[in-house]
Amino acid sequence: MASPPQQPQRGMPQTPRALWGWWLVLLALLVWNAVTFLPAPRPEVNIPYTTLLAQVRGGNVAKVRIVGDAISGSFVKPLQWPQPTPDTTPSPASGSPAPQPPSQPTAALPATYTAFTTTFPQAIGDPTLLPLLEAQRVLVEVAPPPTHWLAYILTEGLPFLFLLGFFVLMGRKAAQGQSSLFGFGRSTARRYTSDHPEVSFADVAGADEAKAALQEEVEFLRHSEKYHDAGARIPRGVLLVGPPGTGKTLLARAVAGEAGVAFFSLSASEFVQMFVGVGASRVRDLFARAKAEAPSILFIDELDAVGRRRGAGLGGTNDEREQTLNQLLVEMDGFDDRQEVIVLAATNRPDVLDPALLRPGRFDRQVLVALPDRQGREGILRIHTRQLHLAPDVDLALLARTTTGFNGADLANLCNEAALAAARHNRNQVTMADFEEAQDKVVLGGARPPLQDPQERRVVAYHESGHTVVAWLTPAAEAVHKVTVMPHGRALGVTQQLPGEDHSNYSRSELLARLAVMLAGRTAEEIVFGDVTTGAESDLTEATRLARRMVTRWGMGELGLVAFQADAEHPFLGYELAQGHDYSEATAARIDQEVQRLLGERHAYAGRLLTAAREALDHLAQALLQEETIGQEALVRILGPRPARAEEKLD
Repeated sequence: MASPPQQPQRGMPQTPRALWGWWLVLLALLVWNAVTFLPAPRPEVNIPYTTLLAQVRGGNVAKVRIVGDAISGSFVKPLQWPQPTPDTTPSPASGSPAPQPPSQPTAALPATYTAFTTTFPQAIGDPTLLPLLEAQRVLVEVAPPPTHWLAYILTEGLPFLFLLGFFVLMGRKAAQGQSSLFGFGRSTARRYTSDHPEVSFADVAGADEAKAALQEEVEFLRHSEKYHDAGARIPRGVLLVGPPGTGKTLLARAVAGEAGVAFFSLSASEFVQMFVGVGASRVRDLFARAKAEAPSILFIDELDAVGRRRGAGLGGTNDEREQTLNQLLVEMDGFDDRQEVIVLAATNRPDVLDPALLRPGRFDRQVLVALPDRQGREGILRIHTRQLHLAPDVDLALLARTTTGFNGADLANLCNEAALAAARHNRNQVTMADFEEAQDKVVLGGARPPLQDPQERRVVAYHESGHTVVAWLTPAAEAVHKVTVMPHGRALGVTQQLPGEDHSNYSRSELLARLAVMLAGRTAEEIVFGDVTTGAESDLTEATRLARRMVTRWGMGELGLVAFQADAEHPFLGYELAQGHDYSEATAARIDQEVQRLLGERHAYAGRLLTAAREALDHLAQALLQEETIGQEALVRILGPRPARAEEKLD
């Protein structure tokens, strides 16, 4: 017995066949409405242009519409068309014409029309048409020619289709949970793979402490199971802090090269865009890419571009930057403890970073990448001279000693300038003379033509001689390496001093000696010429800045062991105004007086030395006018042996 057909359960989805049936019913209804309600076209007859003129003259045209070369209209009385034509063949009996029956059937039967169409003869024109229509009181309508369907689609349809497609695509992106359109919110980080030259710790010199601190990060990426099994949590964020050019980016690439993992690198300024929300979207995309390729390293250079302190300053806030920073904080704090992704960031302005970035859990460690010492500079020079053909007289240890204060980028530039100098002199080897020429160019600036005015050259010679004599006769001052009256850069003359060893700490006597050397050029002009020039501008600026720091930061004045925040440590617009000074206006006046006192005493000390050594000052100035540049050996012959450093009261 056949079972009865089962009825579909209520709420069950319909089959595609049933849906197609409903679509057909809807289509039939639309066609029926179009046929029923659209106005039926009235019958029109296409008549010759001469017939139109005849009907107009007969007063049988009520209205005319002219569109381009097409003319349409309506008759006053219906017109029968085609009009019958009588047969005029002569009769054989009488010879008169008589109608005859047609020999063959007509092509079409006559019909009655109330509307007509015709074509205006544009090739020959008809200037009598409009006057004729006006004379017969015919209603005339004129319209522009119709637009071609292709032009209509291009001008009206395409913009609508583009907008429709744009909104459909945005709807699909939103439904899929994607945060960007056409990649606008995608991260622009560069991914370094094995195709790029690998960098290891052997390619980094002068940063032994930083390499030791980063070695543990490398071990975690190599042997993460060992740390996880012990229950340890590796620092997920490492902040590299140091002056520009010390190799922070190179260290980050060395960590990736040692660990052999994916390395994503970008600048923090690439996050901040004009549209609010784009930076946060790029942060999310960057961390998603890094997690997908874990273990990996994210390196964000110049972190202060996006990580500046929030709510500081008087100029309002940057919503885009703050949203980007908030998203960065969320992503760094949302790592899984077993997620093998390490964030390395670099900045030379740690004082402006938001405190939320620096707390443990985000950037757990801060690694200082300081300026290299003498041994570090020698190692950096050896790395950058691997590709150079060095002459036997090149002494890298001596170069390292004479490049105090150079960072890794400066040393790389020094080696490149030396190679350029060797090529400029048509040498296939880089000599020590090339390095000295390159060092003068890097430190002093490019050489300019000598001064032509004799009086101006004499003033510059005594100015530089004053610096040199005071530095030579002050044991606590740094030794003079070279003095020249050849203009370099913006300076008319240069006195180059080199410390014997690298210094991390300076005594009060050394700073007082430095002040005296700075003011000695101006003092020599006063003693010799009884007048002063504008050549001491940079000397006075540096001396004032140093004296103010001695008074306000280091407690080396008569105000006692008190540190004043004299110059802004927070480089935000209005931040210091909002916080206020930590000292009164009376104390500020005392600070100014103490700075003036220090500078006045150093000026008097330099005056006493130069007055006592006037003969040596004159000899050195005459030698500079003749030779233009004097080295350390010639200074010993002119000024005599430099006094040994001993405890000396410089007050």
